This record gives sequence, structure tokens and C-alpha cells, in this order.
Amino acid sequence: MSRPTLTDALAHRDVVVRAFIGADGRLSSIPTKLTKRLVILDHIAQSFEPGVRYTEAEVNEVMHRFHTDHAALRRYLVENEFLERADGVYWRAGGTTET
Repeated sequence: MSRPTLTDALAHRDVVVRAFIGADGRLSSIPTKLTKRLVILDHIAQSFEPGVRYTEAEVNEVMHRFHTDHAALRRYLVENEFLERADGVYWRAGGTTET
């Protein structure tokens, strides 16, 4: 079985976001199913401006707005290529952009 792509995952974006993101903008839980997690990671990645460099503390601050386990979210964003990291600096590397 092939790894799901973000394009595959986004087919159900609205349903997944409503299921996992509360009215307060926080995650009720981090999805365990990869396709749902990709949708949520894409949603979170939109909090970062393309071309801007962020310190780990700044990334953690953004992640903490979504969920207390900011380290897991940061790791998932990097592993799934929404963020890149080098020398303790992060930048947006993937995901969709809102138009």
C-alpha cells in the first residue's frame, strides 16, 4: 500500500478539520491516521509564513496554541515536510496556501 499524499488527504479537509479542531482553534487530539494527520498538519503549517525563519521557541509557541504536545506537532511537521530545520532554525517548506 502506498503512502497517502497530501492531495489524497485534502479530499476530506473540511470534515477532518471540524472533527479535530474545536471552536477555540485547538486540537482535541492529534490524529493517529496519517491521512487525517496530514490535513491537520497542513492546517497548522498555514500559521507559518513562507520565506520566514523561525526559532524553535517561536515554533513551539505556535504549536502550543494548537496542542500541549508541541514537540510531537513540531516533529510531525518536519517529518512530513511541512517545515524544514537546520541549525535550530525552522522555515515553511510545504503544504497548501490559503487564497
